[in-house]
Amino acid sequence: MTEFKNESFRLDGKIALVTGATYGIGFALATAFAQAGAKIVFNDRNQEALEKGIAAYKKAGIEAYGYVCDVTDETAVNAMVAQVEKQVGAINILVNNAGIIKRIPMLEMSAQDFRQVIDVDLNGPFIVSKAVIPGMIKSGGGKIINICSMMSELGRETVSAYAAAKGGLKMLTRNIASEYGKYNIQCNGIGPGYIATPQTAPLREIQSDGSRHPFDSFIIAKTPAERWGEVSDLQGPAVFLASPASDFINGHVLYVDGGILAYIGKQPD
Repeated sequence: MTEFKNESFRLDGKIALVTGATYGIGFALATAFAQAGAKIVFNDRNQEALEKGIAAYKKAGIEAYGYVCDVTDETAVNAMVAQVEKQVGAINILVNNAGIIKRIPMLEMSAQDFRQVIDVDLNGPFIVSKAVIPGMIKSGGGKIINICSMMSELGRETVSAYAAAKGGLKMLTRNIASEYGKYNIQCNGIGPGYIATPQTAPLREIQSDGSRHPFDSFIIAKTPAERWGEVSDLQGPAVFLASPASDFINGHVLYVDGGILAYIGKQPD
């Protein structure tokens, strides 16, 4: 029997591109990669956000390389990847994290808004993956992690475009695995549950009468763990999927949701 080594979870010498990783989940994943030994590369669409991201990494003691790039612009993405390969090295790990959501009822949503969500959340991962895969093939393999969602499996009011994009991203994950697994490229997804971030803070505030926010109560009731996730809950799964420890896992979506997808919910009183 082959001896298991903890080094299987290390990322020493690897270069990781995490899109949209100036803050939030992307920043948390990139930080975990850095702590496991990887060099970090990230992008944002504008210079101001990029500089804030660089400052955040510096404050955390991480040397990170930032590039202004829109993931929906294929020409710009190809130029960024070429620049990264020249300045930093070949990309071994890609996390397609950049994404948007528009919470609009379907009948009130314009086709333009729908297309914009699909463009960022689905076309973006396609474009960036397409740009890095040739380098991964040349270097003998790589890891692609797509940030999917519970909306890759479930529907919900007001998120028709987001659910369509994330459902498509789940299948893009499986297809990349199918097409490029023979080159030692593993493409998997992470599906976060409801995560406590500054963006969701208003939904978790205690109300003036001391009660939970209605949406907070809804999430707690639907989650066997009976809590919101933390960004730290996503770090271990991401490092695992980026590391040699997951070399025979391909086309899988790992849902980090506290059990929501496994749970039908509490019976009403």
